[in-house]
Amino acid sequence: MKKTKEEVTLALAGNPNVGKSTVFNALTGLHQHTGNWTGKTVETAVGFREKNGKRYRLVDLPGTYSLMAHSAEEEVARDFLCFEAHDGVIAICDATHLARNLGLVLQILEVEPHTVVVLNLMDEARRLHMDIDTEKLSLNLGIPIVEATATKGKGISEILSAFAKPFPEKSYTLTYGEPMETAISMILSALCEIPCAEHKKRFFALRLLEGDEAFLKACDARFQGVFSTEDVENSVKTARAYLAKKGIETQDIAEILATETMTQAEALSRAVIKNDLRPVAFSKADRLLTSKAWGIPMMFLLLMLVFWLTVVGANYPSEWLSSLFGMLETPFYEFLISLKLPLFFVEMLTFGLYRTLGWIVSVMLPPMLIFFPLFTILEDVGYLPRVAFNLDGAFCKCGACGKQGLTMCMGLGCNAVGVTGARIIDSPRERLLAILTNAFIPCNGRFPAMIAVASVFFAGVFHGNSWITALVLALAILLGVMMTFLVSWILSHTLLRGTKTSFLLELPPYRRPQIGKILIRSFLDRTVFVLLRAVTVAIPAGILIFLLSHMEIHGAAITVWLSDFLDPLGVLMGLDGVILLAFLLGLPANEIVLPLCVMLYRANGVLSEIGSLSSLLETLTANGWTWQTAVCFLIFTVMHSPCATTLLTVKKETGKVRYMLLAFLIPTLCGVLLCMAVNGVLF
Repeated sequence: MKKTKEEVTLALAGNPNVGKSTVFNALTGLHQHTGNWTGKTVETAVGFREKNGKRYRLVDLPGTYSLMAHSAEEEVARDFLCFEAHDGVIAICDATHLARNLGLVLQILEVEPHTVVVLNLMDEARRLHMDIDTEKLSLNLGIPIVEATATKGKGISEILSAFAKPFPEKSYTLTYGEPMETAISMILSALCEIPCAEHKKRFFALRLLEGDEAFLKACDARFQGVFSTEDVENSVKTARAYLAKKGIETQDIAEILATETMTQAEALSRAVIKNDLRPVAFSKADRLLTSKAWGIPMMFLLLMLVFWLTVVGANYPSEWLSSLFGMLETPFYEFLISLKLPLFFVEMLTFGLYRTLGWIVSVMLPPMLIFFPLFTILEDVGYLPRVAFNLDGAFCKCGACGKQGLTMCMGLGCNAVGVTGARIIDSPRERLLAILTNAFIPCNGRFPAMIAVASVFFAGVFHGNSWITALVLALAILLGVMMTFLVSWILSHTLLRGTKTSFLLELPPYRRPQIGKILIRSFLDRTVFVLLRAVTVAIPAGILIFLLSHMEIHGAAITVWLSDFLDPLGVLMGLDGVILLAFLLGLPANEIVLPLCVMLYRANGVLSEIGSLSSLLETLTANGWTWQTAVCFLIFTVMHSPCATTLLTVKKETGKVRYMLLAFLIPTLCGVLLCMAVNGVLF
């Protein structure tokens, strides 16, 4: 009979942006699965690895800065370490920011002394000439230390091997000085009946002392009300009264604990690091990119540069793909005829489905292949958190949270991702502000249409200057940012009144981008995802538009009736009924709005040719478009309802249908009103 291997459960914990997921993936490979924590919209991953006759079950905890939890992610990490059965912790640290990371390590040691610290990014530390004495650090902490560069696979095999060796008898213990230690001992004496490991009781006493209600509620549920006994409650009152006599109020306890933790972490870091040139290396760039004078202008210029590279690089591939689809159209048509399909279906598949597919690929694919890698590089080098830092002051004045700047950056990739990213905001009110205003930032699905319209109308006016297109796009993004500020301020003073909270925003180190992984990630996770979603939605939409163009009521196609009905409102907005109908039919995905416009304009039942930029200009101008129409189109592209995927994500994140409706109405009404105002000024 085959012997069952011993299973060992290890948790991976660490700050965000330290390479924890890279270590997890390196340890588990493809032997992993993901899911949500019970009662939480927080994703976790569990993987397995067999080594030295043991089967290791590895649980990837959400990134957290502290076990004094202030968010759902931090609660999940803390509750797992405190309540779930496990045999040890792998604490991942960024070697270039050791002091900041050791703060979490010291808190982990309060609940799990069987911990191995992995100093990741050691290659970057050496590049910065940082000399870290890992042996001394291991001796001071009383736990094993493993040096690693997870992206290159270095140090990974040593992690599990460290758990096979005997651990030191005693690990580092955080102490908080008098009178805090006396107060802690008063509470510990009342916790003798709690059925948990002795070393965890000190952590529980600290949470009782500071009054962490969410944690204490979880403790009562787990330990059947032990924390609500009269003895425990009296010990907490006595301890707090003692501290009050020493001049320490209850509301100050959490700050004292956090300050002492970081003080000791910094002392441990200073004792083991020599030649730390990191502050000098990073401060030079940050003095420029986050300064009050240059931070915002540099951000705007960088955005323009990204758009310019996208516009210049996308023109020729777009024309080439358009020609390719045009060449293949006749063989496709003849192939369908050879199948002896009815002529109506042949024309529907050729002039509805095929030409829509040709439009999507030829106009959307080239810009995405350029923009997404550039955007991913900005993420990889650590610039996006600097954007949030620059916008923090403005968000604070709007009654919102500065972390909303990060969710706004996420929205540039996908608004649904921006909505889920709002989980990083602790306050429910401020989180809702971020969710309801995320659609003001145009997602990647809107960029191809914006690039196309800006190129054919504005760059053409200025003799094809691609910098003009980049400027127009950057101004459109700036408009979205300004509307985010304005609507956030209005909501925070009306529907979502409340007190603004403070937060700690991490500026991660600048890192050399991993070009190979960037290309793969931007292509598979973004370009392919967006293109497939657009094609999936556009194909049935193309067929639907073809059918609506051929189905008549009183001698006129249904699309004509619908566009005529919307035309009065469209004219007031500087647009027309066709454009508004395209936006409505494009609700499943923003990517197909401009193709729908073209299909509706060519309402003879077929598309005359594939949509190159030159044919696009011809079609639009033939249907009354001017540069004023293009301005209003760009405004409404920035400010209209998010796609159906984002709306469903809002419903999932908030649990309320009314917030999904607000997410639809707020940007749409703002877009309608602003287009009317601009149209009134231009005309």
